[in-house]
Amino acid sequence: QVRLVESGGGLVQAGGSLRLSCAASGFIFRLTTIGWYRQAPGKQRELVARIGSSGSTLYADSVQGRFTISRDNAKNTVNLQMNTLNSEDTAVYYCNSAPFGNGVTYWGQGTQVTVSS
Repeated sequence: QVRLVESGGGLVQAGGSLRLSCAASGFIFRLTTIGWYRQAPGKQRELVARIGSSGSTLYADSVQGRFTISRDNAKNTVNLQMNTLNSEDTAVYYCNSAPFGNGVTYWGQGTQVTVSS
């Protein structure tokens, strides 16, 4: 059974930092691209950052230089270090697995990040 469980969200003041974690199970984690997405109220879900099996990374322009995605294949976790947060970063953050061979992709339940100004 595939599971993705996010943690680490919370309330932080503008300029502060948070570290999100995604714990994965039920699939071959080290071979799977994992992404962090976010959805703010009234907005579409958007990609924040993604990390491939080789460790290659991709960031949205809005977080480039402020966020860092990393993975620990020994612990089946992907982390998102978020620095210099601002109010536009307020959203529910979701962990996502790239589609498997059957085309199915999985999502975690999300973790709320709220940045107060």
